[in-house]
Amino acid sequence: MAEYDVLFEPLTIRNLTIRNRVMSTSHAPAYAEDAMPDERYQLYHAEKAKGGIGLTMFGGSSTVSPDCPATFGQLDASTDRIVPHFQKFADRVHEHGAALMCQITHMGRRTRWDSGNWLAPVSPSPIREPEHRSFPKVMEDWDFKRIIGDYASAALRCKEGGLDGVEISYSGGHLVEQFLSPAFNNRDDQYGGSLENRMRFSLEIIEEVRKRIGPDFILSIRLVADELLKGGLSHEDLLEVAKRLAATGKIDVLNIMPGQPHDYRSLSITMPNMAYPVAPYLYLASAIKAEVDIPIFHATRVTDVATAARAIADGHADMIAMTRAHIADPHIVNKLREGRVDDIRQCVGANYCIDRIYVAGEALCIQNPTTGRERTLSHTIARAAKRKKVVIAGAGVAGLEAARVAALRGHEVVLFEGEQQTGGQVNIAAKATWREALSGIVRWLDGQVRKVDIDLRVGTTATADAVRAENPDFVVVATGGTANKGKFEGTEHAVTSWQILQGEVEPGESILLFDDHGDPRGPSTAEFLAKRGSKVEVATPERYLGVEFGATNWPVHMRELYSMGVLMTPDLRLMQVYPEGNRLVAVLRNEYTHEEEERVIDQVVAEHGTLPRDDLYFALRPHSANLGELDMTAFVEGRPQALVNNPSGAFQLFRVGDAVACRNIHAAIYESLRLCRAI
Repeated sequence: MAEYDVLFEPLTIRNLTIRNRVMSTSHAPAYAEDAMPDERYQLYHAEKAKGGIGLTMFGGSSTVSPDCPATFGQLDASTDRIVPHFQKFADRVHEHGAALMCQITHMGRRTRWDSGNWLAPVSPSPIREPEHRSFPKVMEDWDFKRIIGDYASAALRCKEGGLDGVEISYSGGHLVEQFLSPAFNNRDDQYGGSLENRMRFSLEIIEEVRKRIGPDFILSIRLVADELLKGGLSHEDLLEVAKRLAATGKIDVLNIMPGQPHDYRSLSITMPNMAYPVAPYLYLASAIKAEVDIPIFHATRVTDVATAARAIADGHADMIAMTRAHIADPHIVNKLREGRVDDIRQCVGANYCIDRIYVAGEALCIQNPTTGRERTLSHTIARAAKRKKVVIAGAGVAGLEAARVAALRGHEVVLFEGEQQTGGQVNIAAKATWREALSGIVRWLDGQVRKVDIDLRVGTTATADAVRAENPDFVVVATGGTANKGKFEGTEHAVTSWQILQGEVEPGESILLFDDHGDPRGPSTAEFLAKRGSKVEVATPERYLGVEFGATNWPVHMRELYSMGVLMTPDLRLMQVYPEGNRLVAVLRNEYTHEEEERVIDQVVAEHGTLPRDDLYFALRPHSANLGELDMTAFVEGRPQALVNNPSGAFQLFRVGDAVACRNIHAAIYESLRLCRAI
């Protein structure tokens, strides 16, 4: 496809030729085992190499010093222990033709003191870091010599490990950036004050690293191009920094990113989610490329191949990173090469991958459950030895994934959907202000299902008789859930978030939204209501709103809620709603004192997740061979379901997604994939 040809042009840097212009930047998916990149970590990147990527970088924030602990699952490159892991890693990735590089860094104050070796973080000045809440020690003369040597030793380990290059982070709020930035460097010695002094540490690191790795090994600098911070480094400041770094003749690449993630709000700006436009900071890379004569890499929310191609064709960058995009689909390049653009599963910007690291400790894609699980799952679906008939009830994301996988297995598939369109609850969630991009998950699944040979029956409700009439071998109930208001007296006087978002109920003038769920559904509904002019208070029994949010999404929700004047009240549980005249009274009880207070409002919206829509499942159970029982051991191990609890049963029966219990998009898709790949 001619419009994408530019992405397939090779790029040569020193002695390395990268086969195309598509890359993945260094990040920390928290797949490390004992701070080492073992099999899971390696297979995750090898899949991108297999999928055609030109360069995959790994080891985001890999530590170089004992006082820089691996607090969020990153790698420890501070000892020779990592070299054999690098060597195996390089072999895996090189086998598929991609180049491989690792990022190293010292995070300075951007870490915790009470993990790893329990050493005080260091920084140019004693300024507390809000996100990790650390008070750093001011670096002494001997710290400089020690840390510079640590950088050089870690870089040499990358070379000895057979990698194609090493990247040093001068961004992300890490130690070097702390020295560069006047917002965090208040020193009055040779490392503070003027730009020349503030750059001294960064140049000393480059000098020593280049001396240790020699003239041929690639050295990249991950450079922030605008701290987007009052009192910090402006774009003009960092343009000068970029020119001075390039002028050393000792670095090969500038890898450009935005922002200074010193607190939660700035973190969400640095790693923008679906609330932001595509490629919002490409202009920063473009401006630097115009001023330096070394290759420029760039990453930040480049989610589609058309944007990537334009970025290269128009001369904004030499390599374009599609990091989160490759988490959604590691085979982007091969699909593009084969002319299968519509088959690329495009990142929707949910940032579930990033937020999982902060909440649950590992990166997972909201819509591709295979990513990060390459040891046990394959990104391609193998055909079954014997063709069976599979009937699926419900075409939300769980049902669509079940149909997609069963069809790719070679089975005959009938998919019932009572509504006129597929998508289920995701269609409702996508109506909430800036979360519309979630609809991309449904578009991809719907498109894939329509490409395979299935009998899709929209506008047709699956009844027990209709399912049995198909004489199925395997039945999947993916009927989802129904909106749940929760338990309080007077529930009949409250409405659900679904009724609001679907337009079934007109918003009142003054509204109490009770969120006893903790995920984005409540706050996003509050935003929806406030944008329509309602006066909204959100009450929650949790200690803060959005307790299930991740670090890159809740700041956006909080920004929107505060800007629209939404009142947020924690620690209150809704106990009762009753009418008084033409208004409602809501009785709220403090979770800790049990004191009660009242609100007089026009409308109560209650968000408490969903209850399973399981009538069909229970109607079919007596007719099934397994009576609906899931062999959990076989399920977890990826083996076929073979339980027979009812010898006269005609089919195996299972339910997935919210038809089992209220969870999320990832859980629904993952459950269907695991079940149907073994049919």
